[in-house]
Amino acid sequence: MRSSPLPRMSRRGRATVGVLLGVFLLLTLLGWGVQAWTDWLWFEEVDYTRVFSGVLVTRILLFVIIGLGMALLVAGNMWLAYRLRPVLRPNSPEQITLERYRSVLAPRIGTWLVAIGLIVGLFAGLSAQTRWGQWMLFRNSQSFGIEDPEFKIDIGFYVFEFPFLRYLLGVGFTAVVLAVIGSLAMHYVFGGVRLQGVGDRMTAAARAHLTTLVAVFVLLKALAYVLDRRAMLLEFNEGVNLYGAGYADINALLPAKEILAYISVVVALAIIIFSNAVIRNLVWPGISLALLGISAVAIGGIYPWAVQTFEVKPSVRDKEAEYIARSITATRDAFGLAGTVMAPYGAENLRPPESLATDTSVVPNIRLLDPQLVSETYTQLQQVRGFYDFGPKLDIDRYQVGGETQDYVVGMREINYLELTAQQSNWINRHTVFTHGYGLVGAPANRVVCGGQPYFVSGFLGERTEEGCASGTEAIPATQPRIYYGEQMDGSDYAIVGQPEGNNPVEFDRPTGQGGEQYYTYTGSGGVEIGSFGRRLLYAIKEQEPNFVLSGAVNDDSKLLYIRNPRERVEKVAPFLTLDGDPYPAVIGGRVQWIVDGYTTAATYPYAEQVNLQEQTADELTGLGTFELARENVNYIRNSVKATVDAYDGTVTLYQFDDADPVLKAWNKAFGGDLVKPKSEIPAELAEHFRYPADLFKVQRNLLARFHVTDASEFFSGQDFWEVPNVPDAPDTGQKQPPYYLYTQFPGQDTPRFQLTAAVTPAGRQNLAALISGSYLNGQPRLEVLELPDQTAVSGPVQVHQKMTNDGDIRQQLNLLTSNQAQVQYGNLLSLPFGDGMLYVEPVYVKSNQQNAYPLLQRVLISYGDGGQYVVLANSLEEGIKQLVEQGKQAAPTTPTPPPPPEGGGTNPTPTPTAPPTTAPPAPGGQLTPELSAAATKVQAAIEEVRAAQASGDFERYGQALKALDAAMSEFQAAQRAAGTNPSPGAGGGATPNPPPASPSG
Repeated sequence: MRSSPLPRMSRRGRATVGVLLGVFLLLTLLGWGVQAWTDWLWFEEVDYTRVFSGVLVTRILLFVIIGLGMALLVAGNMWLAYRLRPVLRPNSPEQITLERYRSVLAPRIGTWLVAIGLIVGLFAGLSAQTRWGQWMLFRNSQSFGIEDPEFKIDIGFYVFEFPFLRYLLGVGFTAVVLAVIGSLAMHYVFGGVRLQGVGDRMTAAARAHLTTLVAVFVLLKALAYVLDRRAMLLEFNEGVNLYGAGYADINALLPAKEILAYISVVVALAIIIFSNAVIRNLVWPGISLALLGISAVAIGGIYPWAVQTFEVKPSVRDKEAEYIARSITATRDAFGLAGTVMAPYGAENLRPPESLATDTSVVPNIRLLDPQLVSETYTQLQQVRGFYDFGPKLDIDRYQVGGETQDYVVGMREINYLELTAQQSNWINRHTVFTHGYGLVGAPANRVVCGGQPYFVSGFLGERTEEGCASGTEAIPATQPRIYYGEQMDGSDYAIVGQPEGNNPVEFDRPTGQGGEQYYTYTGSGGVEIGSFGRRLLYAIKEQEPNFVLSGAVNDDSKLLYIRNPRERVEKVAPFLTLDGDPYPAVIGGRVQWIVDGYTTAATYPYAEQVNLQEQTADELTGLGTFELARENVNYIRNSVKATVDAYDGTVTLYQFDDADPVLKAWNKAFGGDLVKPKSEIPAELAEHFRYPADLFKVQRNLLARFHVTDASEFFSGQDFWEVPNVPDAPDTGQKQPPYYLYTQFPGQDTPRFQLTAAVTPAGRQNLAALISGSYLNGQPRLEVLELPDQTAVSGPVQVHQKMTNDGDIRQQLNLLTSNQAQVQYGNLLSLPFGDGMLYVEPVYVKSNQQNAYPLLQRVLISYGDGGQYVVLANSLEEGIKQLVEQGKQAAPTTPTPPPPPEGGGTNPTPTPTAPPTTAPPAPGGQLTPELSAAATKVQAAIEEVRAAQASGDFERYGQALKALDAAMSEFQAAQRAAGTNPSPGAGGGATPNPPPASPSG
């Protein structure tokens, strides 16, 4: 008996549902339309419409093609299952139950299948359109010119083609699985597959259909095994804690996957043949699938495990040596470490050289201003109005002023909309009056005046009254100092500018002398015109703000400036770039330009180490004036683009910086070939302000901590690994010490350079291991490492800070600076190689606890050598250098103290020798010769023997020990004379040990 169909919905109900669906679709489409239209207008303003149209068209095509293909495959197989339904079905309770479903589906089977296809296609299309980047790289792939070490395939296949092929394979698996599920359901509902009743449980047509789909799935699995062979070069090798296939992978798993690929093809053929042509049942196809599963476990799992366990683990270093070497080479190539210049630096001199006082390359350029600490100082001294702000961290750049190049601490006087008062925060004031900041404020990084203040040389507002506390003229002049685009502006901080000719200006420009104010009307090319009613209505909908239509402040000449953060503008123009977290301003041709470093990245470089950018770039300054990078895993990175954003009109320009990067070439080709300007078009004045990007340097520094070791055996042992030290003045926080920019000259460099530098320590220890610097030489990036000897005892940053601040005299002076009314703050601890030793400089700021107080530079901590022997706390750098040099001169040899006579009035059986130093004094220039070191060791051993003999009460042993000590001292003094040092044990400030105790009493 046929069941009645489900009741039909009333006409009113259908109308209500239709209206609700129509309203929902209208609002959704309206939102999408407004967003797309305003995006087009913005891209038209910045002249990058090809990016908008290229991405949009690609996403639409992927949505349509993948969505339509998935819908047709799933719905088509379900339709085929319906067409293959049996005409007659055996009568059974199961079929009676299913009849009610058939009565609902059959009359409108086409509608049901279209609906299912649309749903499947919608989700598949939405997923596919997010892969627009992978498709663009796939379609515009380039050659790297480097082959992988195993298959000899160009790296370009892995970077450009492999990700999209892997995605397509995943789409194929999903489509086949959904088709099998849908077809099986359709066959079951319409009787092709039965769970009850007599006869076969599956019709021949249903069996042929379903087994064919299963065979296709197995064939896709064969393709997956082939692709997995390539993917093995990207996987993590736990045995050696590196990426890339290891010994067991290459010699066991790799051939296993090839065998499994062939087995999969055979199984797919067996499924089709046995189930439809020979036996015509599912027994042998089931056995084939079971054998495939067993083979996958045995060949692809147990066999590689056995090789790893019984062959590799007993001799990991030897077996994995070749593959460790592959990972080292690939990582150094992928992260730009291959050209790193490694140079030894002895750091043997522990005494301040006299040349410190006369140096002209390093000492005069030592930076005293900390860009993080003096931000408050800039704000308080150069704020003028409460709504101006310089941000939590300033920037470092170099300028040539008066024929002399040096680094400057610079900051932009921007509008901070969070600091507007309630009256200033109404819509009119916020968006039409307070529209821009004014001036790039700069000060020499090595100079303070007026009790510890920066010496400001640019960005002035009105008259300057304090004599000697600021420059009388603009040393960094900007013909257009207004800041309409800046780091302090977020997405809601849009500005409406422009007035008809003849109208009074309404934009607050800057305060003038005698309490006056100057107003201004924007005349730049930036902004989207919103003079027409249609444009106003459009942006009223976008911003959900009726004042666009109602307010008289919006006129026929109005323009809308939005997306005003320079990093966000570059990110929108070049969505394929990963941007550095620290954009910085520079005055170029009289205009203030934001410079943003852009990286091209990849995550599929064979054998290269994979790192998380967010984790690798996090340090003390993250979130304090620098943007936190996204949690992105990469194993290839290049600083391929230098982008500029004009602070006045928002013009975005992309310049090619790495002209050999295949990834950038692929992206440029994808957007027409002229999206990025060639490197030859970079203005010379702009290139002079390029600096080594901080986030790239952090990644490279962290990798060099391990991958400076290029020998596979040494790398496996890990004994020479380094690590980044914690913040010197707060090591317990666990935050890493940030690198710092300096204009200085390191050993081996011909002239001073503007470079980013960092100190590293041995893994698990605190002494200094190396200094890493990144700079540009002739327009090319250059990484340099000064590596200290393994046995060095030169202190690292944390140790140096502790030694300097714990010095008795210095501790007292610091305590005097600290009180209930003030606190001491420490600036960047600079580690500078000088005179075959290490010079350390740490500015000391004092900040009052009073409201609106700001840090002032009051003292400078300076140390030379190991950080604790020669230390001064001076009022200025010049004074401190003089004191340090004087300490070195006054470090005269001391006369050792002979041991006292034995107790009980006895006499020493041999002449009393002089006591040697605990640590042998340095030879001329601070060099400790091997002979001198060996002699000092013998002396120390002889002293220990004297003490042991005294403690034992054995007079004979005591006399022999004293003879041995006398002989050791003679050898020690002879070694000193041979090395050219004063034979006194106290030379060089070496400590004299306690003399041996008195001889035992009788």
